[in-house]
Amino acid sequence: MSINKLALIRYRTIDECLRNRYRKWTLEDLIEKVSEVLYDNEGIQSGVSKRTIQADIQLMRSDKLGYNAPIVVKEKKYYSYEDPDYSITNTPITDTDLEKMKEIVGVLKQFNGFSYFDEMSDMIARLENNLYKSTHRNKSHIQLEGNQLLKGLEHITPLYQAILDKKPMEIEYQSFRAKQPQLFICSPYLLKEYRNRWFLIARIDGKPPLFTLALDRMISLKECHTIDFVEYKGVDFEQYYNDLIGVTKSERDRAHKVFLHIDKDNAPYVLTKPLHRSQKVLDEDATGITIRIDVVLNFELEREILGFGESMKVLGPRHLVSKIKNRLEQTRLKYDD
Repeated sequence: MSINKLALIRYRTIDECLRNRYRKWTLEDLIEKVSEVLYDNEGIQSGVSKRTIQADIQLMRSDKLGYNAPIVVKEKKYYSYEDPDYSITNTPITDTDLEKMKEIVGVLKQFNGFSYFDEMSDMIARLENNLYKSTHRNKSHIQLEGNQLLKGLEHITPLYQAILDKKPMEIEYQSFRAKQPQLFICSPYLLKEYRNRWFLIARIDGKPPLFTLALDRMISLKECHTIDFVEYKGVDFEQYYNDLIGVTKSERDRAHKVFLHIDKDNAPYVLTKPLHRSQKVLDEDATGITIRIDVVLNFELEREILGFGESMKVLGPRHLVSKIKNRLEQTRLKYDD
């Protein structure tokens, strides 16, 4: 049973009142206090009805939310907890809540740089005690990169569920180069984010290689009942993308040794934020640094290199040197025109 924000505020307020043993609380007192808190926190001026508070008390007494609150009525009008040490914030979470929290923690752990999420497994049992904090209007002290105009984000939840449940999906898809949409029936394996764009890694029915489909190019999707889900039996995805910048890769692609020189002004940026986990500094002098990364040669690598402009030079392999040189030459010709 889900709890909306306003209901959570009401439960928390009633809980705080009943824990206060220095005052006797009538039903009218609880209604007045809850209405006051709703106005202060949410700007709600209409208050709260007697029926709503009575229903809240009954729900808190029940086990529907796992509270089983020992709320009693003394002298036929004063509400209090029979156990003076009781609080809904001390209520243990249910198995369903625990599984959901584990899923959420698993998603949070995917954010680079937030290593403390690895320690959250020990905190899950205490999260229920802190749920009421979500009703406070605190300022955010962490901002993750986001793009509210990005298309396809609505597909994340159904695709994620399809991956968990191993359900084939039917996807209407139109790439930037295609004139007409295509219909893909696929077995989804992985959702991957790169530079605020989301991609689905899947096996399309009847085609052996893995495909990378951008969520922002998906027109529609639905569960497919005409084929069976095909299990992925290749390299574990944790290792599959180890030798990659971006998401573009075939199962046959292998890493190359890429040698780059970065001038002295931009070297600190590459040293403090490596281009890839394989990055090694081979040489450092007055002109800058020479590094090596072991990665697949793909479009995203080229964009990364070109993004540094004149401050980065490709030293090898020769194929990549020629490609970057040609792209820079084409860029120069556009400016000449």
